[in-house]
Amino acid sequence: MPPPVRYRSDEEDSGRWSGFPFRQGDIVISTRSKSGTTWMQMICALLVFQTPDPPEPLSVMSPWLDHLVVPEDEVYARLAAQRHRRFIKTHTPLDGVPIDARTTYIVVARHPLDMAVSLYHQGSNLDRERIRALTNQPEPSGSSAPRPPLRDWLLRWMDKDVAPVDEMDSLPGVMWHLSDAWRRRLRQPNVLLVHYDDLLGDLAGEMRRLAGALGISMPEEVWPALVKAATFDSMRSRADRLLSNAGGLLKDTAAFFRRGASGSGRELLTDDEFARYQERTRQLAPPDLLEWLHR
Repeated sequence: MPPPVRYRSDEEDSGRWSGFPFRQGDIVISTRSKSGTTWMQMICALLVFQTPDPPEPLSVMSPWLDHLVVPEDEVYARLAAQRHRRFIKTHTPLDGVPIDARTTYIVVARHPLDMAVSLYHQGSNLDRERIRALTNQPEPSGSSAPRPPLRDWLLRWMDKDVAPVDEMDSLPGVMWHLSDAWRRRLRQPNVLLVHYDDLLGDLAGEMRRLAGALGISMPEEVWPALVKAATFDSMRSRADRLLSNAGGLLKDTAAFFRRGASGSGRELLTDDEFARYQERTRQLAPPDLLEWLHR
């Protein structure tokens, strides 16, 4: 098996996975940005602890291993000290993460246009100066160009041709992340794909499916409270507690849970622009994945 691909940006480095000591039952949540990462972390917390009120903020229970904001030794120590079943966050595609037979890898897929719109809004809610300070990035030289309006930004994002390893949140990066997981699911039974719209449409059913895949049994009377705690509205009402914005990376924790619906990307495009998007994705991913992703 070839060594993992190394994905790096100003804020992330998948090389931090090298040598990570996995345990039996570990869960790795691998998603693209704004594709349901925090939602899946919350669902895993609810399934692992079997209470609607997990004991710690998600960033503590489920560290983002390859995020450079927190020193590597601190993340490793936190995970080593955990006695509960571990569920670890990453935005790295699975070809950049060691695949361990004792671990379940959950990849969440969201319609790329909706993911992009959410990413745009998230960009306005990040404290870039704070992130630069925590990751030891230099101050930008000169004045930065004003950010284009959402629709213009989306069209540029849609057409940009870049290698996934260089920009993981680009459209090629999104489609590579999902295509790689889509192929793996057929030969690696510990790789599980979840569709964001299935969480929207049948949260209870998807949580039960995940519990089954993870080998977690649950008293029947516990389920209603857990499903309610995993709803978008419930998470948004507890944003301060769940996100624990101690690092000051977010300007507004409640704004992190902005809309949580589907269709906002398509609403911005004309029919011709949407056809262009469809043609672009046909060049980047297999037909059966696109049928599942775009349904």
